[in-house]
Amino acid sequence: MKPVKKAVIPVAGLGTRFLPATKAVPKELLPIVDVPAIQVVIEEVAAAGIEEVILITGRGKDAIVDHFDISYELEDTLERRGKADQAQRLRAISSLVRTVAIRQKAPLGLGHAVLCARPVIGDDPFVVLLPDDIIDAQPTTATEQLIRQYQRYNAGVVALMEVPDSDVSMYGIISGDRMDARTHRVNTLVEKPPLDLAPSRFAVIGRYLLPARIFDYLEQTTPGHGGEIQLTDALQKLAANEGLLGWEFEGRRHDIGDKLGFLKANVEYALKRPDLGPDFRAYLEQVLRS
Repeated sequence: MKPVKKAVIPVAGLGTRFLPATKAVPKELLPIVDVPAIQVVIEEVAAAGIEEVILITGRGKDAIVDHFDISYELEDTLERRGKADQAQRLRAISSLVRTVAIRQKAPLGLGHAVLCARPVIGDDPFVVLLPDDIIDAQPTTATEQLIRQYQRYNAGVVALMEVPDSDVSMYGIISGDRMDARTHRVNTLVEKPPLDLAPSRFAVIGRYLLPARIFDYLEQTTPGHGGEIQLTDALQKLAANEGLLGWEFEGRRHDIGDKLGFLKANVEYALKRPDLGPDFRAYLEQVLRS
């Protein structure tokens, strides 16, 4: 069994929900407190042993790639000003993983974005992470949890979360057979079904561990509405032909593609910070009392 050392992160979206903030700044660089959201995601994969991240980018996204590059002038300036700790923090960002940027030239769906990574992934298994999903899971990251299930069963794995009835139509929903307390054997996937047609309440969340065979299924997938290639369609073929597992991950998920979810993530991450948490909590309590 090949080790999982590569990850794909699609970052080509326009970020229209956060306009005007994202007019000139990629939404993936909006901060969770003082750390860009995309860095939070890449720190997750680095902690799981991922060595190479393929960023599927679009126009105006060069700043994301720059963030993970060496910034010699800034680091040197900080060193000369006696701010060696800050310089080291910046230097560590460029050492997290090896990054490769591939341009998705047209918005043709998540499946197409994943397919763009094939020349770099080759025949290796890999993780796909959607950067709008921040999963706070300690000490074992969501990515590491998926890798453990892949190693145990030698099959692709998707992250699952049970969602309320009101949210079912917003997600890809699985039907499957429960194997243990957190593992499901996936039989079918239905993209954003109405509640009365949903096969379960288990939604696929933005973490996937996939064998390279998924690329063949993506190439065979007929584009749907808007010419988009849906990853869900390829996952359905993978489940039918080779097997696919669903894992109810341990951790707290934040949907930062939504304004309220973004604000909640910032509050919760700030409260956990030793340097900010106590004072911030006192401030929030004061605001709530007023």
